[in-house]
Amino acid sequence: MAGTSDPHFRGDPDRWSPEDLLVGALAQCHMLWFLHLASAKRVVVTDYVDRPYGTMLEQDDGAGQFTQVVLKPEVTVASASMCEHSHELHEQAHAKCYVARSVNFPVLHEATVHARN
Repeated sequence: MAGTSDPHFRGDPDRWSPEDLLVGALAQCHMLWFLHLASAKRVVVTDYVDRPYGTMLEQDDGAGQFTQVVLKPEVTVASASMCEHSHELHEQAHAKCYVARSVNFPVLHEATVHARN
């Protein structure tokens, strides 16, 4: 996989940086757990979009670390009756995500759920 540093550090904006990949891994892990749990509860997901972002702290010497990542999944389900279960499923997905459980900074999720109707 061809990677790059962040464009802030003269990296190629058309390639993925390690920071992008970490935020993406957290978002994908949450999504896959959510979809699995939704399927098991017969919640029909018709659309799922996430716009996650991470906050980083850079030290004077150039070192740095993430201070948090916020997942912002926007989920559409087949009917209004499925919305209530969806919020609970996000909590469960968050608790089960291997990647989120492996990092030493908070991973928050601010999910919105809409009914298709």
